[in-house]
Amino acid sequence: NDDEEKYQSLVRRMWSGEAVTAVGKGRVIAGTDVEAALQSIGVAPDVDFVSSQADTVLPFVHRKLADGDIYYLTNRNNSPTQVDVHFRVSGKAPQIWRADSGKMVPVSYRIEDGETGNEKTTIPLTLDAEESYFVVFLEPTKECSRRVQDKAPLPVATLNAPWTLSFQSGRGAPDTAQLATLMPLNEHDDAGIRYFSGVASYSQLFSTPSTYQAGDNLLLDLGDVGDLAEVWLNGQQIGVVWHSPFRVDISSAVKPGNNQLEIRVANRWVNRLIGDAQPGAEKIGYTVI
Repeated sequence: NDDEEKYQSLVRRMWSGEAVTAVGKGRVIAGTDVEAALQSIGVAPDVDFVSSQADTVLPFVHRKLADGDIYYLTNRNNSPTQVDVHFRVSGKAPQIWRADSGKMVPVSYRIEDGETGNEKTTIPLTLDAEESYFVVFLEPTKECSRRVQDKAPLPVATLNAPWTLSFQSGRGAPDTAQLATLMPLNEHDDAGIRYFSGVASYSQLFSTPSTYQAGDNLLLDLGDVGDLAEVWLNGQQIGVVWHSPFRVDISSAVKPGNNQLEIRVANRWVNRLIGDAQPGAEKIGYTVI
């Protein structure tokens, strides 16, 4: 009732009928849900997937470009998932684009022709726990399928040597400490370490595996990190990780023989507040309310 002319303009854009002067391209389907309505007129889902895991949830966002399509996918589960994802796209070879590293890599696919407008490209995808990335269709192709061989990493060595820890000063922890094996700091016997909040640096000297040859690709798997880690190797910053899998490619800085590794880990402020709340504790942190 606010603007009759604007309302009629919208009606003309959406529907045809006796009440409008222009013919629209839409239709009204009553008494059913959106998925069933689209299926009834032969419109396939924009994205669909098949997974062997019943609890797989794979929300997406689709951006249509003049010369292609960009899909953003995210795994909402705290565990890896493998899915065959069907995209309502054809004639273009897909790539995976990763926002955290800037890498753009090709991916296996197969294009299946259907009714006009419902052709689809199926891609087998693996997403790690809570992982997300872009699937981008830009490169025109006449090939109906492509196979990209996955290169799964193989363990070659474990860093079992003791770790030297150093802590930011003035936060209750000692300047340095030794760890024979890795452990969560909040399980340490020393209260200053147990309730430390800030950046702790882990360092050790390690030798490259006996099978290593110059130019080989090597990944450093940090296991679980809480919550953010910056990796340095031989004085060179390699990268920052904040999500699983906590892996860093160290190929650019590793060398045959001994290598100096430093991992700077930042944890949460609440850990210090928990320490300050202990009976008789010296208050180190503060909050502003």
